[in-house]
Amino acid sequence: MFQLDDKFLQELGLDQLPDDQKQAFKEHIYSELELRVGTRLSDGLTEAQLTEFESFVDRNDEKVYAWITANVPDYQNDPSYQQLRANVPADADHAAVLAEYASLKWLSLNRPDYRQVVAVVLEELKSEIVGNRDAILGSNQAA
Repeated sequence: MFQLDDKFLQELGLDQLPDDQKQAFKEHIYSELELRVGTRLSDGLTEAQLTEFESFVDRNDEKVYAWITANVPDYQNDPSYQQLRANVPADADHAAVLAEYASLKWLSLNRPDYRQVVAVVLEELKSEIVGNRDAILGSNQAA
């Protein structure tokens, strides 16, 4: 899994950014990646599918529980749920974990290529950033 950290900035040649700007830039990259991936994944989906997926993102607990009950009622025994649960703090909100699980499960059923889409979009974004690295560093050095 990809990590948006200082090592990622180093890979892009942006480790020279001032420390106070690194976090803001990482947040910008994350937002842009999220937007681009979402746009790419929504291609070919129906309005009903988009609405259903939005209910997971928006944490509509009622719709999340209804979807899980209808589609994966034995979710506690699903290895992907168990792995997700193992990777969150013990005191994590159960509804939030279920919403995350539902969104991942939904994507695997409705957009089984979602991991490839994320990888492709990430590489495109990285290439774009590297192509603009001098401008990014120059504008930050001038500031």
